[in-house]
Amino acid sequence: MTSDKYVGLDVHQASTSIVVLDCNGKLICESVIRTRADAIRDFISGLSGTIHVTFEEGTQAAWLYEVIRRLVAELVVCDPRQNKVLAAGNKGDRIDAKKLAELLRAGMLKSVYHSNHDTKMLKQLTHNYDSFVSDTTRVMSRIKAVFRGQGIPCSGRDVYYKRNREQWMTRLAEPGLRTRAQFLFDELEPLKALRRAAKNVMLKEARRHQAFRILSEVPTLGPIRIAQIIAAVGAPHRFRTRRQFWAYCGFAVVTRSTDDYRFEENGPLRRSRPPATRGLNRNFNRRLKHVFKSAALQGASKEPFKSYYQARVAAGMRPEMARLTLARKIANITLTLWKNGGQFNEHKLSEQHDRAT
Repeated sequence: MTSDKYVGLDVHQASTSIVVLDCNGKLICESVIRTRADAIRDFISGLSGTIHVTFEEGTQAAWLYEVIRRLVAELVVCDPRQNKVLAAGNKGDRIDAKKLAELLRAGMLKSVYHSNHDTKMLKQLTHNYDSFVSDTTRVMSRIKAVFRGQGIPCSGRDVYYKRNREQWMTRLAEPGLRTRAQFLFDELEPLKALRRAAKNVMLKEARRHQAFRILSEVPTLGPIRIAQIIAAVGAPHRFRTRRQFWAYCGFAVVTRSTDDYRFEENGPLRRSRPPATRGLNRNFNRRLKHVFKSAALQGASKEPFKSYYQARVAAGMRPEMARLTLARKIANITLTLWKNGGQFNEHKLSEQHDRAT
């Protein structure tokens, strides 16, 4: 008789609900423990047999993965966006934990990648840099909103420069607006300094990775984009084909079909009508999609990718589809060079790296 046990964890800040099922789906035990490393380790270590554990991706997922992974035979950090069954019926911590255990036992969970320890530092530094970029952009937008609210044109970056600050402040007639703008300018300066420092630390860490030198061969991928790619992907061999990588980047086309077969004398025959296209996949890494879309936008106006883009537009492809095709091409080249090494050859762009192996 098999001794497999399937454990579902519904994790919250203070408490974690746990449900354990056997191989036949029978409830063995359920418990609520503190969300602490020692309590979780003690509970998992107290189970006998082959242990399979799952919990949903979230704020504490990376920490919990490191706590549990050496104690169990299988650990699945699942994608909550794929677990629609959890939203059906009654909702509760114990109920959710049981549903997770049942889905794990049935092999119906979509896992989220957790593993590469070489890029852990770079992941944190990239998150840090992205946060400062977002904070800086938000304050800059608020500054422009103050001037635009008074009908003062402020396009471009001139309004942010310290040397022009007095000139811009005198254009605000109301004292309250000047005070508000001054606070925003005072907030902007240290944020800009912190963003520069965060970028330097991130790039210093990124240059330690061999992939940084390899990906520097790809045009339009500057140091920041390369650091973000390495942090997001971790290990290129987790993607067996280019299509898997496209889906991760948000470039996979989603299709739908129904009533695909009709019956004739010789049996079922597939209908010849094409499936309906429903756009691009919605479950993707947003940082990677932004990186490759911005790289394609830059490449569309700059060689060696400009000719590749213009050839597709000249062939009748819509500009937005041509940019998508170029983004896929850059993503494909990135994956292939990272896997196999070598150098980028712009003279063989149309046929180079058409397959990521």
